[in-house]
Amino acid sequence: MTSASPLRVGLIGYGLAGSVFHAPLIAATEGLALDTVVTSNPERQAQAKAEFTGVRTVAAPDDLFDRADDLDLVVIASPNKTHVPLATTALKAGLPVVVDKPVAGTAAEARGLAALAEERGLLLSVFQNRRWDNDFLTLRKLLADGDLGDVWRFESRFERWRPQTKGGWRESGDPAEIGGLLYDLGSHVVDQALTLFGPVTEVYAEAVVRRDGAETDDDTFLALTHANGVRSHLYVSATTAQLGPRFRVLGSKAGYVKYGLDPQEAALREGDRPGASDGWGVEPESLHGRIGAGESPVTGGGRAVPTLPGDYPAYYAAVARALRGEGPNPVTALEAAAALDVLEAARRSAAEKVTVTL
Repeated sequence: MTSASPLRVGLIGYGLAGSVFHAPLIAATEGLALDTVVTSNPERQAQAKAEFTGVRTVAAPDDLFDRADDLDLVVIASPNKTHVPLATTALKAGLPVVVDKPVAGTAAEARGLAALAEERGLLLSVFQNRRWDNDFLTLRKLLADGDLGDVWRFESRFERWRPQTKGGWRESGDPAEIGGLLYDLGSHVVDQALTLFGPVTEVYAEAVVRRDGAETDDDTFLALTHANGVRSHLYVSATTAQLGPRFRVLGSKAGYVKYGLDPQEAALREGDRPGASDGWGVEPESLHGRIGAGESPVTGGGRAVPTLPGDYPAYYAAVARALRGEGPNPVTALEAAAALDVLEAARRSAAEKVTVTL
């Protein structure tokens, strides 16, 4: 491989994560080439070939690993319970790895993978795409500029209204499946809180199963105390009939309130692709958040803050640079392990009705 040749990527899994997020972002990244998609579903195989010219499809991960010498990166977007065994196999085959979140079911497993990757001298990165959400990028800038003063409380909500269950492994009560909202959407909100405000010393959580037929948590709340004194209140729910603000951040000088989700997931689901047109990740002015003090943003308090464009493509661009030795790993497995420490503590807190000290 020369420095100019594209890095060949094998993608394991072509469900929601593989087809909506990973494949389009890989294909849109300069220096990466989607080489092979692993799925045993004939319809998904046909879909992949129709969407990406020249892509190969194989039915099983072993078919991919048999061609390890022909690949430069493996992306694991299969069900959660497969993440650790597939990442282990890939690393032992000498392949750098990207794993969708959660990288593992436990922090210990995540640290084991990190140690294996370090031993083999290979990249192991975790797909925490919501570090590149439009609202998160905007909030990071506000914090860097000191516009809020000292942050006292960070409220983050990832809420949906899905009163009927869909079934499948994500809603399974089998612990081996690593389902439920705590490990699904919770992986995002906890990662964002740690990225913004650093390590956590105490965790309190409430996890409820509300819907008929649901087997695992679908309405969950976490209260985190960070070592620097910030309190994070995080909500993940499938049972929220009236959605709250995505962010409400309260500081010593001002607060920032932002409603609405980043538009990139909806665009990818609709078949839009980064680079196909101008305006990727841009939201309408009507959804811009507001910053101010002493009055509700609903009644016009404060001023509008233009939302920075969301930038999911930045993740795989960073992966490509890291593989070429030109930049750092954008999301390390040890960072993901720290988030899993919090998620494990939250699960214990909810089950035992205690506050857990880390």
